[in-house]
Amino acid sequence: MKTPKPPILWELFGRVVAPQWFDQLRRQLDLPARGIYSLSVVVWLMMWQRLEGRGTLAMAVQQVVQGVLGDALPQEKRVRERRVSSNTGGLSRARKRLPLTAVEMVCDRIFTELIATALSVGLLSRLFLLDGSSLRLPHTAELVKAYPPGSNNHGEAHWPVVRILMAHHLGSGLAVRPCCGPMYGEGVAVSEQALAKRIFERLPEDGVVMGDINFGVFSVAWDGQVSHHGVLLRLQEGRARRMAGGFLPPANSECRVEWRPSRDERRAHPELPADAVVRGRLIVAHVQGKDGGRIRLYLFTTLEEPREVLVEVYRRRWDIELDIRSLKQTLRLHSLTSKSTAMVEKELLLAIAGYNLVRSVQMAAARQANLEPRRLSFSRVQAVVMTAVPRLATTTNAAQWEAEYQQVLRWAAQGKLPNRPRQRSYPRAVWGRGGTFPRHPRHPSVPATDEKGPSS
Repeated sequence: MKTPKPPILWELFGRVVAPQWFDQLRRQLDLPARGIYSLSVVVWLMMWQRLEGRGTLAMAVQQVVQGVLGDALPQEKRVRERRVSSNTGGLSRARKRLPLTAVEMVCDRIFTELIATALSVGLLSRLFLLDGSSLRLPHTAELVKAYPPGSNNHGEAHWPVVRILMAHHLGSGLAVRPCCGPMYGEGVAVSEQALAKRIFERLPEDGVVMGDINFGVFSVAWDGQVSHHGVLLRLQEGRARRMAGGFLPPANSECRVEWRPSRDERRAHPELPADAVVRGRLIVAHVQGKDGGRIRLYLFTTLEEPREVLVEVYRRRWDIELDIRSLKQTLRLHSLTSKSTAMVEKELLLAIAGYNLVRSVQMAAARQANLEPRRLSFSRVQAVVMTAVPRLATTTNAAQWEAEYQQVLRWAAQGKLPNRPRQRSYPRAVWGRGGTFPRHPRHPSVPATDEKGPSS
């Protein structure tokens, strides 16, 4: 019987991260070579679990039991005789043994290989969008200690929360390996600006970062300059005025500035050198807001592109909000399920790696249809790919598999986003809050009651 061809994403995974690379990584990390759940198989199954809407541990094991991965499985006796156990214990232990260093290297390798096909000459192909978000974690003692829950005037929350910082390629949507840290907790909480320093180190050499007003601070501009990356940052009016010496240039104009840290910024960042300065341009522009009114935009940049080009490019900063929505809704990253700090990071990073694989299919489909990758819906491309996985996994003929793959790309190219030339027909507003329910009688803040009323 012929060996089935592997699923489309597994085939792509093997092209991006070759088996020889995994062998080198295993020897480098001194990992054992025996066992069905090899390094590459465990990495793939953890990515597949995130991409598959019902990707439980039991379903991941069935990928191995039923031979879906074909020759990619280690050819042990149990695999050849199709006697692999359906129990999930083996995979669960293999996931825990998987070194975090290996996961980081796999995530970086996938991004590096895929971004090479998306980079070209021009600002748009070098621009990365910067933004942060937060994810909810299970309530365990280890996670509560590492990622303390938030609190308000009603007391401490229940769920640990992790802050993440993302950098997505503007043209393709490919994501750099994110940075994460505690969002709350006195003395341990990290800001998005502090995480930005680590993100700069993971960008391609000629990458340029664009950030909203939250990143328009000296420390981010300084970190970009130290790491030799250009920046395009939105500023608060007061900060822009101080940068310009108290007198802002007129609308739709610019001036050369030297940005130096304030006393507060030096107090927050004592490591800054005494002569720290970032030289660039301060751009003031009038743009039309969603309500039709005019908004004054203040931008700082170390780039040399024309002012009109940079103002127009900044309009696309919203794309990263859509990317984060895809991660949190389509891939269900709004809440992680791992119960240890190491597994949380592994789950997060391999979710990003799987997200990038789907993005690469989106890029291939857009290229064939002569479209920009972002003209296609990520959720529809992901749905096409994951629906095609079972059929492609049973295809044994190479020519037939390639024909099926081309059909997948055509289906994916049909998932074009609609044109929206007009603004929304309704304003953005907060929905009404839900009803207030009485506390449960067993809650410690509620006195015990009996049939006659509150106890005395």
